[in-house]
Amino acid sequence: MNEGVHQIDDQGRLRHFLTIEGLGRDWLIRILDTAESFSGVAEQSIKKVPLLRGRTIVNLFFEPSTRTRTTFELAAKRLSADVLNINVSTSATTKGETLLDTLRNIEAMHVDMFVVRHADSGAAHFIARHVAPGISVINAGDGRHAHPTQALLDLFTIRRAKGDDFGRLRVAIVGDIEHSRVARAQIHALNSLNTGEIRVVAPRTLLPAAADSLGVHLFHDLNEGIRDADVIIMLRLQRERMQGALLPSEHEYFRLYGLTEERLRLARPDVVVMHPGPINRGVEMDSRVADGAHSLILQQVSHGIAVRMAVMSLAMQVAAPEAPV
Repeated sequence: MNEGVHQIDDQGRLRHFLTIEGLGRDWLIRILDTAESFSGVAEQSIKKVPLLRGRTIVNLFFEPSTRTRTTFELAAKRLSADVLNINVSTSATTKGETLLDTLRNIEAMHVDMFVVRHADSGAAHFIARHVAPGISVINAGDGRHAHPTQALLDLFTIRRAKGDDFGRLRVAIVGDIEHSRVARAQIHALNSLNTGEIRVVAPRTLLPAAADSLGVHLFHDLNEGIRDADVIIMLRLQRERMQGALLPSEHEYFRLYGLTEERLRLARPDVVVMHPGPINRGVEMDSRVADGAHSLILQQVSHGIAVRMAVMSLAMQVAAPEAPV
């Protein structure tokens, strides 16, 4: 769903980061490798590198997301950029000002990048089509369409835990696939890296109509879906995006699809468990799993900063250092 927007410019450089689709394996590896070069910044006494000093990045969020906005803000600040957070719900758009008017007014402040989160699919693409030359747009989640930086931080977390060879991995994605922009981005990314087997585990009511065309194996039984899995990615139950009674109750969902310690034993002994957050404890998984030895959920948050630093620096066409100093 590129809608006429080119993420890569004529010189082969990253201009926008809107979706995993169309980027290809080489670009995904390049972003992951760049994130690796930033991963040590958090261990420094001064947690900054000067790559984006003098640049201005605007977090333009049309829907709330504390974790995503905070990690983007922290990533920008660790690159030494100036950051402007725009709460659109209280901005001039509520007074009748159009989205394009808002963009033009912010552009007049000589900004360099928009990080955009919006409830409508394609919103980031729309903004990328209309921004002034030289301004980059990063998609921080749009409707049910994509959440590309979340998918990349998940890949980075998997690679840190399991190594570079995705071809030997069996990955199970469990939960609300139909309403999840994260799942779509994850599936595209995992396919791009030639993952050995991608499983999607969900009730029929939470699967998109074209789920069988995504290059995955479909399961409706959780026990079978996670059996011998190397990686299990649990998704948040997207109740705010549901229309109609797609599930009888959260209790029933946990009974059928909640990840417990007992069920986790069906996976490989060294299985890792992930979740994009925030977790609905007792709905998607038991707290003993979320906080247990197999969980990489907090590592995902930490890795998200390095991945977003990588995307920002590449979109600004600034090379990462060989090693943080």
